[in-house]
Amino acid sequence: MAAILPSNDEPQWLPAPAPISLLTAQTCTDHVHLILGTNPLASSRVSHSISSGAKPVVVAPHDSEIHYALQRRIDEGDVQWHQKQLQEDDLFNLGRQEVGKVVDAVFITFAPRDAKPEICKRNRIPINVIDAPDLCTFTLLSVHSDGPLQIGVTTNGHGCKLSSRIRREIASSLPPSLGNAVTQIGRIRKLVQQGDAAIGDMDDSTGQGSSFNKLIKEGSDEEAKTRRVRWLSQVCEYWPLRKLATLTEEDVERVFASYTSSPSTKPPPSPPGSSLGRIILAGSGPGHPDLLTQATHKAIQAADIILADKLVPSGVLDLIPRRTPVSIAKKFPGNADAAQQELLDAGLAAYLSGRTVLRLKQGDPYIYGRGGEEYAFFRAHGVPNEKIVVLPGITSALSAPLFASVPSTQRDVADQVLICTGTGKKGKPPKPPPYVASQTVVFLMALHRIGGLVAELTRLLPATEASEEEKPGRELWPFTTPCTVIERASCPDQRVIRTTLRHVVEAIDVEGSRPPGLLVVGRACEVLHKNEDRGRAWIVEEGFRGLDVGDTSALADLKELAALAS
Repeated sequence: MAAILPSNDEPQWLPAPAPISLLTAQTCTDHVHLILGTNPLASSRVSHSISSGAKPVVVAPHDSEIHYALQRRIDEGDVQWHQKQLQEDDLFNLGRQEVGKVVDAVFITFAPRDAKPEICKRNRIPINVIDAPDLCTFTLLSVHSDGPLQIGVTTNGHGCKLSSRIRREIASSLPPSLGNAVTQIGRIRKLVQQGDAAIGDMDDSTGQGSSFNKLIKEGSDEEAKTRRVRWLSQVCEYWPLRKLATLTEEDVERVFASYTSSPSTKPPPSPPGSSLGRIILAGSGPGHPDLLTQATHKAIQAADIILADKLVPSGVLDLIPRRTPVSIAKKFPGNADAAQQELLDAGLAAYLSGRTVLRLKQGDPYIYGRGGEEYAFFRAHGVPNEKIVVLPGITSALSAPLFASVPSTQRDVADQVLICTGTGKKGKPPKPPPYVASQTVVFLMALHRIGGLVAELTRLLPATEASEEEKPGRELWPFTTPCTVIERASCPDQRVIRTTLRHVVEAIDVEGSRPPGLLVVGRACEVLHKNEDRGRAWIVEEGFRGLDVGDTSALADLKELAALAS
């Protein structure tokens, strides 16, 4: 039977979307949890309550059939059992003294028809009733626990078994002992807090703000207070989970010490009688491992040491054999030069000791990747040209617009593409390009200073700031110019924001930042995606559809080869 569709083309028989839960992590130390029932579920509730630091109290008649594990808890004195039917006064007499003896939560583990949740709801006491989501004021998640790490999944009452399956799938995709990473990062965090400003990231629900990668000027008070904090944030965001999961206490001390000390600007001398190695500069592409060239993949397998930029995606880093040492750049705006020099010195030292060094860079090494500078550095320090290999990579400047369905060139719309940087050397703003209607402009390294960039594009610079060729006037960019923000192109958490120059600053401020990202400006941004909803200032699109090449085995084969090489 055909469905009757209303004017908006949506089936009438589809249920109205139900509100989703606000997921929280509650501190339950010394809370009193009132648990009704003595069945296996009650026993499970008691165990979870105790593990969270709460004090469970069981209420059930004396002749109730009691689960053996719960009986053991009662016999050992871990749980109080009030052998009676629940009375309303129990809700206000069995709790903690500091909250007027009101219980902190109620769990009903038997048939919903016997429950009386209205008393709890009327007094704002959280209540959970088995198999009755309409009677609950809170529900429990299907939880994976690994030390301090907890990952919870809920289907909001639509399929508890499915939530358990999803939780297992998520847990199986994570590296083992990931809770160790949480513990070790916590240790670094305490070290940072002891000597620096407060970190201020206690809320796990917040993502990166738009200022996550803003410039910190060298030598400023702000730089002195926040450089370690920023570094720790970058570690959490960019280091592969597999690397984080294997951190030891010695690693924590070594990593923290290496960051607080100034990097050497002089390369170490070559050991007597050592044979020289090789330097490989390679681009890892925009993000998806399938976009890695075969040449770079071979270099990953052959390298003795890998020095990677922080923006090299985890999917690529996962292909590195476990035996290969990996160093990840500690770069962020305001620290880039020092971190760059540290990597160069490490690369030169490894070359002089006879090892093959892979400098793994995001995108293409020569498109705003400082690859040319690195080539010149190694050559200036005695590395012959034949010992330096440069491998190209797919640059995000050209591939990211494609993944966002933005044709950088389009007949009658855009006949030229300009690739620019949004941040010059030492954070100095570069000269803004003039407006050309038939041009698509891609700005790399610009989102952390998007406000300044938009201001430079849309207004004339003061005479004192303008260059000689600009003083007669340059064509300003209209605020109505379409633009697209593309973040983590080709990665699973790719995000696209479609808007105009008038609203892009507000959009990034509201939506937050998800580096690495770039800005595409020009009429090409709306060729395939015209904003028909004029009431919305911007549109956000989440996720990457995939490469749709019809063969999903290639990546698995690469990972299998990497595992065998380990």
